[in-house]
Amino acid sequence: MDFGLVLQTDPPASRVVSLMKRAERNGFTYGWTFDSAVLWQEPFVIYSQILANTDRLTVGPMVTNPGTRTWEVTASTFATLNDMFGNRTVCGIGRGDSAMRVAGRKPNTLARISECMKVVRALARGEEADLGGTKIRFPWIKEGAELPVWMAAYGPKALRMTGEEADGFILQLSDLYLTEYMVKAVKDAAVAAGRDPSQVTICVAAPAYVTEDDSPEALAHAREQCRWFGGMVGNHVADLVAKYGAHSAQVPEELTDYIQARQGYDYAHHGRSGNPDTAFVPDEIVDRFCVIGPPEKHIEKLNALRALGVDQFAVYDMHDAQEATIDAYGTQVIPAINT
Repeated sequence: MDFGLVLQTDPPASRVVSLMKRAERNGFTYGWTFDSAVLWQEPFVIYSQILANTDRLTVGPMVTNPGTRTWEVTASTFATLNDMFGNRTVCGIGRGDSAMRVAGRKPNTLARISECMKVVRALARGEEADLGGTKIRFPWIKEGAELPVWMAAYGPKALRMTGEEADGFILQLSDLYLTEYMVKAVKDAAVAAGRDPSQVTICVAAPAYVTEDDSPEALAHAREQCRWFGGMVGNHVADLVAKYGAHSAQVPEELTDYIQARQGYDYAHHGRSGNPDTAFVPDEIVDRFCVIGPPEKHIEKLNALRALGVDQFAVYDMHDAQEATIDAYGTQVIPAINT
């Protein structure tokens, strides 16, 4: 199983680079960041520094979207990094929850994501792409250029499109039931589209918090540090409920039931521990969606995820134990999973 580290690009950028270097030393192979231009610093500038200061990390956004940059600019940025550092980027893409809403726009449609994936992937590989009637190709792309495009999804249509079109699936929660349900939906869609389902990389991304023991006090602190994640996921769930209804057969109640007490969301606290808009998230959801507890609990859950077909676990490291979590994974968790 691969391991990734997910960070926000809060200043100073040097700290983001330092944590990514620490992650590589501890056996992580992917470095991901949020991509929301108003809330955080520009990730692609920072990727260049991460790549220059590491040897093996593959970097990319979790996730970018089709609306905040023109598609040829997105493709050119990835392709330039790959030309400089040797095919060490991955494009995670989604509807653009925070990036679009903070700027006063609606998240992108699935149709727009589909077209963007095709254009960005083709251009970054040196192939021709159609930009609404104008066909272009980057003349400077070298042979062998690659860019995998992984799609973030929760809803039935997005899961189906991921299986049909994406190179990878990003699932932002680590609940075992929902992981099994959604991985199956993606792989079934791949088969129906005539694709080899094993060629769709499965990435589960969730907060991880390693405690010294499983005492009530330690677990309570870990839950408070990770409760923000249920609120972040709740934004996407609220969109699904608005589209399909609160008790739709198309969306599992195991995903939707917990947002009944949700009363709104302020993106000023997005992705941060102590977010006041996530008090509605119950402990049960934190335990299901995140990975918390002593190292043996992490190992147990990650082995269960791997058995469900998960190829990568990406650690959301937004809490008060960033270095400690990276180090605990490097010394105890990753070796136990990959031996």
